[in-house]
Amino acid sequence: MDRRLFVSAVAGATALPSLAAAISPRFSPHAIRRLIDAADVAKDRGVALFDPSAPAWRGDAAQAEAFAADEDFWEPIQRAFDLDRTWINLNNGGCSPAPSHVMAQLERDLRFSNELPVIHMWQTLEPRIEIVRRELALEFGCDTEEMAITRNASEAMETLIFGIDLKRGDEVVVSNQNYGRMINAWKQRARREGIVLKEVSFPVPCTDPQQIVDAFAAAMTPRTRVMEITHITNLTGQILPVRELITMARAKGVVTFVDGAHAFAQFPFTRDELDVDYYGTSLHKWLLAPIGTGFLYVRKDKIEPMWPLMAGNPGQEADIRKYEEIGTHPAANHNAISVSLAFHRAIGAARKQARLKFLRDRWAKRLLAEGKGRVHVLTPLDSKWGGGIGFFNVDGLDPVKLGSWLVSQHRVVQTPIVHQEFSGIRVTPNVYTTLDEIDRFSELVLLAMRKGIA
Repeated sequence: MDRRLFVSAVAGATALPSLAAAISPRFSPHAIRRLIDAADVAKDRGVALFDPSAPAWRGDAAQAEAFAADEDFWEPIQRAFDLDRTWINLNNGGCSPAPSHVMAQLERDLRFSNELPVIHMWQTLEPRIEIVRRELALEFGCDTEEMAITRNASEAMETLIFGIDLKRGDEVVVSNQNYGRMINAWKQRARREGIVLKEVSFPVPCTDPQQIVDAFAAAMTPRTRVMEITHITNLTGQILPVRELITMARAKGVVTFVDGAHAFAQFPFTRDELDVDYYGTSLHKWLLAPIGTGFLYVRKDKIEPMWPLMAGNPGQEADIRKYEEIGTHPAANHNAISVSLAFHRAIGAARKQARLKFLRDRWAKRLLAEGKGRVHVLTPLDSKWGGGIGFFNVDGLDPVKLGSWLVSQHRVVQTPIVHQEFSGIRVTPNVYTTLDEIDRFSELVLLAMRKGIA
């Protein structure tokens, strides 16, 4: 195993060798050992995990399926996290723990900043955001000058929601499964400025993408200016046909904002595959970056007319960095994104997607098989329209009470959800989740179905 390849993957040394050599982070030997262990397993399977030039470095669908159930590969990755294993955490969709070596860099940079903030933080660490920008742009498939680093998807999306010029009577179309904070932001504009917000509905699970496209199209009129959609819902994990929706809206002269809070780094895709003009996401979910990290993509010719959430500097009108003018903030958080991104790349996006779906299917299909017809899974299984997020309900069991019982009695964290059209429990394991934890969760749900909950 050539460790230099891994450092190259982390810092992107092939693009800017002199700068990368000067700023590349120092990793703890313990954390690197975990990745090297996984890489040794991958090497035995014919995959050079740390070789960016290898065709299979990112992983492809065929070999990803073979890795999905390979516990020899995933066990060392699980040990790359410092966790409280007295709990079973199946709410990584809310916010996921970061690997130990990501936290090590974050903590080291925070301490370094605190020694002399105006020099260490502003002059030494803050300029490194440009490397993070470059690497995220490379992963997303866009120009570096189209990538803004934000604190979360909410900041990214509200920059768009409040940044586009609209006038009284202009219409915005969303779904009633959009993230609540985004809907609230639109409602505030409606109250304050008199725009019209329309919420559409679509069935879950849905394996016919045209149904979703038709639902949005039916809500549009000549006064529609914006459509805001989720890439994958934070509720049932329904993946939307983003490209098809954008094509439909663009033909009607409608701008599309895409909320990718749960999509980026959960499954592989690029900007061009989606054909997006605007995209916002969080990185503390599936990329495993520190809490308070995200990005906003704006196509280059769309930057100037889109206002920033906080005022930029004179001369920044067409500069993507105007969306980062938020005042004093820690540089450590956004710089550690580079370490999380390297961890993600080393695993391989396709292998990660296959593993998350494998974990989802392990509990979902077991509950369906043993649930005697009482279990309903509202996430598309065996379909490209479902990912690692799973959502289910059980006839005769209130999901809120079941969720409370799982947490209070058995220390299993999950997410009860009550929507106006459906209710259930969202389950979101991550790459550190063990099969024992998944099986324990399944057994507890089956126990509740047999004996009830106190």
